[in-house]
Amino acid sequence: MGGLAVTARDFGLRGPRGWAFRGVSFTTEPGSLIAVAGPSGSGRTSLLLALTGRMKATEGTATVGEARLPKQSAALRRVSGLAHVPGVTDLDPALTVAEHLHERALLQSRFGDSLRGLLRPRAERANEAKLRIDTALAAAGLDRQALPKGSRTAVRDLERLEALRLSVALALIGRPRLLGVDDTDLKLSPAEQGEVWALLRSIAEAGTTVLAVCSEAPEDAVVVSTQTRDNDVRAPEDQPEDQPEDQALDHEVKEASNALAETGRS
Repeated sequence: MGGLAVTARDFGLRGPRGWAFRGVSFTTEPGSLIAVAGPSGSGRTSLLLALTGRMKATEGTATVGEARLPKQSAALRRVSGLAHVPGVTDLDPALTVAEHLHERALLQSRFGDSLRGLLRPRAERANEAKLRIDTALAAAGLDRQALPKGSRTAVRDLERLEALRLSVALALIGRPRLLGVDDTDLKLSPAEQGEVWALLRSIAEAGTTVLAVCSEAPEDAVVVSTQTRDNDVRAPEDQPEDQPEDQALDHEVKEASNALAETGRS
C-alpha cells in the first residue's frame, strides 16, 4: 500500500485561546514530502496533529487518502503514524533502544494488526516482529551497532539526531501510509538538518507520504505555511517576536494541548 494524497480547503482549528491555525489550503500527491513551515508558536504542531487524525479541526475540510476530516479521523489514525512530537511520542530516557523497539513491536502485534495475525504460532510472530524492527531501523537510518552500547544504549545517552531517528523507526514499525514528524530542525546543525531531510525524502520516495514540521523547508518539498494571514488567527501578545525558540515551542505545545482538550478526539 502506498502513501496518501492530502487535500485541505480553508482548514482551521480554534481552541480556547483563539485560532491555532486557519485558512490552510493545499493539494499533494501520494508519497509527497510535505513541509509544514513556520515559526515556533504558529500552529505547526496543531496542524500536524489535525492532518494525522489526532485533533479535530473546527473550520474547513481536509481529505487524507479516503478519510474526510474531521468526521473520519479514527480511520486516518489507523493508517498514519507520528514521530518526535513533544507530549505525544516522547521517548522514555530510562529505557534502552531495544526496549523501546520491543515494546512498540509488541503493541503493534496486539493492537495494530488483524486478529488472524495473533493466532499465528509464537515463533512466526517473533520473526515478523524482528523483520518489522529491522526494516524500520534501516528506513530510519539508525545503526544499533554504532551506538555506544548497541541496542542496550539508553535513550538519555542518544545524540539528538539519533533520538529523532529512533522515534521515526518506532513510527515506521506500524507501516503507516502517512508519517507525521514534528520539530525536524530543532537544535540541529545545518549538516544534521540535511541528514534529516535526506531521511524523510527517502521515506517519501519509498512510498509513504511524509508531513514534517520545520522552520525552513527544503526546495523540493511541498510547502504548507502556518504564517499568520489573518489578524485574529493569533494575537501578537500570544506570540512575541522576540520570544526564545524554546519558550515559543512550549507555548505551541500548550496551545495544541488546549485545543485538543477543547475539540476532543474522534
